Amino acid sequence: MSTAEIRQQLHNYIDSAEDKKLKAIYTLLETDMSEDSQLSEEQKEELDRRYSDHMNGIGRTYTWEETIAFTDKAWADRKSK
Repeated sequence: MSTAEIRQQLHNYIDSAEDKKLKAIYTLLETDMSEDSQLSEEQKEELDRRYSDHMNGIGRTYTWEETIAFTDKAWADRKSK
């Protein structure tokens, strides 16, 4: 089953689930959801630094094609080890 199909089935289930089941699902996922949405101070500082570099023309940017080529090479190198 694809990720899109799983998402759709979960959406459908959540839309029609009983309140008790919704609360149980929420309780299971609550910690995970809040942890994923919070950046540490260090992460925020790094993003600010990168944004500043980009705005000042210092940071290196890549096209989508360069990004794909780089990741393809990295995966190929990793598999060959």
